[in-house]
Amino acid sequence: MPTIQANGIQIYYELHGAENAPVLVLNNGILMNADNSWVFQTQALAQKYRVLQYDCRGQGQSERPEEAYSMAQHADDLAALLAELGIAQAHIAGISYGGEVAQAFALAYPQQVASLILADTVSEIGLELRQTVMGWLQAARLADPELFFNITVPWNFSPEFIATNPALLEGARSRYAQLNFPAVARLCECFLALDFTARLGEIKAPTCILVGEKDILKGPAYAQILLRAIPHAEYHLLPGAGHASCWERPAAWNSIVLGFLAKNA
Repeated sequence: MPTIQANGIQIYYELHGAENAPVLVLNNGILMNADNSWVFQTQALAQKYRVLQYDCRGQGQSERPEEAYSMAQHADDLAALLAELGIAQAHIAGISYGGEVAQAFALAYPQQVASLILADTVSEIGLELRQTVMGWLQAARLADPELFFNITVPWNFSPEFIATNPALLEGARSRYAQLNFPAVARLCECFLALDFTARLGEIKAPTCILVGEKDILKGPAYAQILLRAIPHAEYHLLPGAGHASCWERPAAWNSIVLGFLAKNA
């Protein structure tokens, strides 16, 4: 299991693609992990890029300190991981919670960001989103995998995807049983402290914003906030996709990302 000591914790990571290729970092959503959540992206993206997938603190196979987490801390963790791996600059991508980590990193370490890719993510939290994640937090504190699955899945996937992909969802259900719920609760608490909008104008890196048309959790209205505030940003709407757009429309998702990177190599 590839782990490395960075910023005081053990971080799980994977590297895919040619060693001399430009580095592309993929930051996970809150319930994702580096080991299998990018299954529809890794092969496609690693043909041209050195893809770094990793679990942030509290996630997957990385260490889960029993203390409060912060987005600033996540940014420091990523900076330390890149330093340990000898990576001076990278393209920084993230979906959902990973997009928020990517924003934190771009604000704290702008010189290390070649470009920024933000998918189905937010820079602020409206009342409806806060109420939803408060429900997730309460379910995580109960540590009931079935309850947590049932309360989160309708927000993460479109109705069409739920109806037509029972096998994929059953796989997700089994992974939920392996979640460390105290750590999930700390991640939810970290998210609920998020507020980046006023600082987005500081981001100078070329930025690609992607969002699922049917994302009811962190959808197009939040993406438009990012688009208006980030100086050098482009916007892509993925028709029919819910929140987990990299799963629901992987070919389109990968094509947009590769096209954007080709322009900002």
